[in-house]
Amino acid sequence: MSLEAKELSSQSPLLEVKGLRKYFELRTGLLNSRKSYLKAVDGISFEIRKGETFGLVGESGCGKSTTGRTIIRLYEATGGEVMFDGVDLTTLPEKELRPYRKRIQMIFQDPYASLNPRMTVTDIIGEGIQIHNPSTAQARQEVIYDLLARVGLKREHANRYPHEFSGGQRQRIGIARALAVGPELVVCDEPISALDVSVQAQVVNMLEDLQDDMGLTYLFIAHDLSMVKHISDRIGVMYLGVLMEVCGSEELYSNPTHPYTKALLSAIPIPDPELTRKNKRVVLKGDVPSPIDPPVGCRFASRCPVATSICREETPELREMGSDHFAACHNI
Repeated sequence: MSLEAKELSSQSPLLEVKGLRKYFELRTGLLNSRKSYLKAVDGISFEIRKGETFGLVGESGCGKSTTGRTIIRLYEATGGEVMFDGVDLTTLPEKELRPYRKRIQMIFQDPYASLNPRMTVTDIIGEGIQIHNPSTAQARQEVIYDLLARVGLKREHANRYPHEFSGGQRQRIGIARALAVGPELVVCDEPISALDVSVQAQVVNMLEDLQDDMGLTYLFIAHDLSMVKHISDRIGVMYLGVLMEVCGSEELYSNPTHPYTKALLSAIPIPDPELTRKNKRVVLKGDVPSPIDPPVGCRFASRCPVATSICREETPELREMGSDHFAACHNI
């Protein structure tokens, strides 16, 4: 463990997620009389320490983005706790929640849909400042110019509209908007997945620089495992609404313990034909079960190459496999 990692591990968590659940109600049948629930997030727990980046990875539809949106209360939690700096955000009335809106911000996945096409860049970035940090128009404009410089844009971009920018530039505007009110925690909801590969590395490097300069803490949601390794201090692996493994970034890639994690890591492209041929790919058979009617026992049992009878009968809990390394598997 590096000195920096040791310092992070000794700090008290800024965010603690305890047994978080988010179910979406579904209505079917005659006159929508039959009620069921889609269990998008089903009892996950993790913590994020001040100044670190916690990566959340998994297949599409596993509940990563829903987790991020529930943490900042874009979705109301069905159950569990979201403790931010010792306060449970899930129980706060809207009036008391407002100060925490300033301290937690989100960078959205789609830079095309997340920006109002009828607002200029000045209006988009300045809206949050006007609400949370009222100031004179001149002072607000100077803050906007400073933020644009931090994300690699110019002053002349301030009076333009979103349609006048490329995808990468729009995402930079979205990042500037998130930072405008001086947040402590930023939820990055797949901030690079909609961008060209050539731009992705630039944005990730910029996020790292901003973290160092502004003392930010990140929840970094993504499905690109190689990029998550680059930016994250610790990583949580999700599958069908639950966490399968949580540990340090280097530990996850050098010593994965859960069969699902091993399968994900084996699918990472290697830019070397010879190494690709030698790499043993773990191919998962079958389809992901429905989150409306998840299976009894381990959610991964129907696709797991090492599943036994107990896996289909009892739900495994996250158990400590080593120092700060947790996995939910009966056969480890």
